[in-house]
Amino acid sequence: MTNATSILIFAQNSGAPPEAAGACILFFYLACMGVSVLLGIVALAFWVWMLIDCVSNEPSEGNDKVVWILIIVLTGWIGGLVYYFVRRPQRIEKFGR
Repeated sequence: MTNATSILIFAQNSGAPPEAAGACILFFYLACMGVSVLLGIVALAFWVWMLIDCVSNEPSEGNDKVVWILIIVLTGWIGGLVYYFVRRPQRIEKFGR
């Protein structure tokens, strides 16, 4: 049974008018969409931040910079997380930026 069906059954059994069931489903749908959009915007902002950080602060020794840029670009926000927790602390410790 889906969440929308559960809300519909709850609204029908609560003695509320039938229009309230539709309003409950609409509110649930809009709340889920709002949370999804917000999380998407946060993930995109984090990805762009990590990409800019890598391009501007990563030293150009060997192929490290190119490899990290490719990892971040091709894997999206997950690559940004890997860069943030794996490479960025190493870079800051070694080069101070």
